[in-house]
Amino acid sequence: MTQAPLIFIDLETTGTSATHDRITEIAALKVVDGQPVDCWSSLVQPDIRIPGNISQLTGIDDALVKDAPRFEGIAASLREWLGPAHTLVAHNARYDYSFLRHAFTRSGHDYQAPLICTLRLSRRLTPHESQHNLKALLERHAIPRARAHRAGDDVKALWTLWQTWQRQHTDDAWQRMLAEEKRHRTLPAHLDSHQLADLPESPGVYFFYGHNRLPLYVGKSVNLRRRVLSHFQRDYQNNKAMRLAQQIHHIEWEETAGDLGAQLREAQLVKSLMPIMNRQLRKQRKLTTWHWPAGSHQPALAGGDVLTQPPEGALYGLFRSAKDAKETLRTVAEEHKLCPQVLGLTKGKGRCFANQLGKCLGACDGKECLTTHTLRAQEALAQLQIKAWPWPGRIAIQEGPSAQGKQAWHVVDHWCYLGSAETLKKAQRLTHAATPAFDVDSYRILKRFLRTPEVHGLSIEAL
Repeated sequence: MTQAPLIFIDLETTGTSATHDRITEIAALKVVDGQPVDCWSSLVQPDIRIPGNISQLTGIDDALVKDAPRFEGIAASLREWLGPAHTLVAHNARYDYSFLRHAFTRSGHDYQAPLICTLRLSRRLTPHESQHNLKALLERHAIPRARAHRAGDDVKALWTLWQTWQRQHTDDAWQRMLAEEKRHRTLPAHLDSHQLADLPESPGVYFFYGHNRLPLYVGKSVNLRRRVLSHFQRDYQNNKAMRLAQQIHHIEWEETAGDLGAQLREAQLVKSLMPIMNRQLRKQRKLTTWHWPAGSHQPALAGGDVLTQPPEGALYGLFRSAKDAKETLRTVAEEHKLCPQVLGLTKGKGRCFANQLGKCLGACDGKECLTTHTLRAQEALAQLQIKAWPWPGRIAIQEGPSAQGKQAWHVVDHWCYLGSAETLKKAQRLTHAATPAFDVDSYRILKRFLRTPEVHGLSIEAL
């Protein structure tokens, strides 16, 4: 019985982003029942400049592809040559597959194919080896290659490597390894599939590490297994997911009692580990807020750390800078015809410029009572008001037990997360090591959950 063809393929590209970069060369070898039957190759005009470092690596420059066809011009013939049913074989296969799918999509063709990744296959065959790039594999097996990083030569070398592996194993053992590889074909090339075997379907946080344990990404989910695997099912669609999948070498996780614990732990870990792909949560933001002292007719700028020891009066908004805070207050003033001069946004005495334009009701020159103006301003800012800490000191928030029987007590003081413990007795011993640092991400998480704790299955104990 004739099996579906194996298509050994290699692409050269202008860079690493499948959505922004383009293919510059394609070579493919069709193998049916273990025998090469046809080959296909072409340079491709990418319609964007080929960077110098890429040209130096591949030998493909703008001049070489000047008269080459665009992918749109060869898409139909390539799709027909590939055929309706085949398996794509490539080194670091999801990288090539991502570029190929995007190129076909831009040309109006739908393309999908099962994959065999020879990089992952190499890791399965020789787990004791540290290097699995194509250059290392060819040197290890003494396989010659005329030119590195040229699609045609890489495809020929890959086919020779494949044959070498086949000869080293019985047919049954070889087929078992291929079947196992196909079963895990969506996983990153450098990740051992055994690391995922024990991933639980429970709440928690997960850690992606790169080479030499470099922290890449910290995430959270109410279902760790589903969330982690989802990263590897869309990597050909999303540049960030692709970059992440290309770099992952190791995965770890921590289970939590529920969603609150997972979110608090994620925010905490991102700031301590500083993973390179958590750009938003890892920012140690020095925040600014508007403090409106009791009895005053205008607010004053204050640092976000005032939330750990709230002053008398009200606090409005959390801003990344004084400039953002002033812009927000200025917008509110314009919308409600408040006086920018009385609010301290502009300097001067008597009638302000906004009043002359009819954009101020006259608090600056006595037409509007200052008390009325203050009440209107505070009412306009009410949607930005920071919720005051409603307890005299620390609290412990009980979460769980979860479906897995896990529970936790999360200790918080003036919106500052101090840590979690398995029992209330242990939670009572969690105190400030120093003046707690206010964290806007933890504040927003806590405010959301504590607004309706019963809905989230939480109970609160004052400490």
